[in-house]
Amino acid sequence: MAKMAFRLACATAALMTCAAAAQAAPIRIHAGELLDGLGGVQRDMTVTVDGSKIVGVAKGGGKADYEFGKLTVMPGLIDTHVHITTHFNAKGRATTQGETRAEEALKWAENVYVTLLAGYTTIQSIGSDDDLPLRAAIADGRLPGPRLLTSGQPISDSSMSPEDMRDFVRQNAAKGVDLIKIFASKSSRDGGGPTLTDAQIGAACGEAKKLGLRTWVHAHASAAVHQAIMAGCYAVTHARFATQADMTLAAERGVYIEPSWGVVQQNYLAHQDNYRGIGNYTQAAFDNMVEYQKTTPPVWQMMFHTKGLKILTGGDTNAGAEGHNANEVIWRVQNGQPAMDAIVSVTSLDATSLRLGDVTGSIKPGMEADIIAVEGDPLKDITSLKRVLFVMKGGKVFKNVTDPSQVPQ
Repeated sequence: MAKMAFRLACATAALMTCAAAAQAAPIRIHAGELLDGLGGVQRDMTVTVDGSKIVGVAKGGGKADYEFGKLTVMPGLIDTHVHITTHFNAKGRATTQGETRAEEALKWAENVYVTLLAGYTTIQSIGSDDDLPLRAAIADGRLPGPRLLTSGQPISDSSMSPEDMRDFVRQNAAKGVDLIKIFASKSSRDGGGPTLTDAQIGAACGEAKKLGLRTWVHAHASAAVHQAIMAGCYAVTHARFATQADMTLAAERGVYIEPSWGVVQQNYLAHQDNYRGIGNYTQAAFDNMVEYQKTTPPVWQMMFHTKGLKILTGGDTNAGAEGHNANEVIWRVQNGQPAMDAIVSVTSLDATSLRLGDVTGSIKPGMEADIIAVEGDPLKDITSLKRVLFVMKGGKVFKNVTDPSQVPQ
């Protein structure tokens, strides 16, 4: 009966495999190259996992349960900005129109599984209340997926008074969210201009800070970025029209910057037919994205050359981009960032920003065993991050592919 229940659980978890069952004995993983997520690189190393934790990292090989002598082993990747419940409906449109809640939930399950198999063992989804039951299902082991943090519904109504915003923050906190998402500017498709007053953004970020919650502020315009920094907000996403002065100020005040360069607009442009005609996804908006892309690299280079600036990795990963999260890292390196800096950002720095720096993001004793192996060396070829052959999350193996040609690109 127990065996039958176990088989049924594996099937019910959709694409979850029985190999994901926790191992009873310690697991030894031998790495030809080991990137620890903290900037270190070592060769011929063995990582020992007991239960959900890394218990040892030592030089040499010997008998290993997983022999990756020709691969690079590194921490599971982290995306600090996804919209994990967005998806294309049965007609291929980026909307839930015509779907039942059951159909939506199946898409959510697909999204988190695909993202996990792409090597992302932790994600932060900002902003839908639908993330909350999905987070619970993953945490309880009912669905295979990355560790999920969520803001729930964001603050997006610019007509709210400062006190309304404080109330909103308190209400979201009561739901058990991990952070508060705030829209402080228009979409880049609408010019990105600021939408909140200093009093409004100060109230929202101040109340969240009082409750121990992080804030993630959507801001494109320089004025909106400056507001968020001066209000003591935790992190700013996009910052597309930020100036050097803005970035220097962010560095001085310790505000995280999470630009989204390599996934979001490329995904929209690749799926224009799926988005066109929905909200502000117009042909003019797509044409503007093409021009926007041409002027983005200099802004990015200004950011990563700013001394002391804490740059996070988030893709604003949306419908159509699930499982392609690593394109964000690839774009950054191909546009000038040193590969090791990009790898540290997408692992330990992202983890620290999520207040999970003592849980995940690096390979050392005591950390959760969130471990991946990729074909190639990301320090020499950053596209190696697209060739993930092995995924372990919390000591459970979710993917182990021996033939690299089986990995979709």
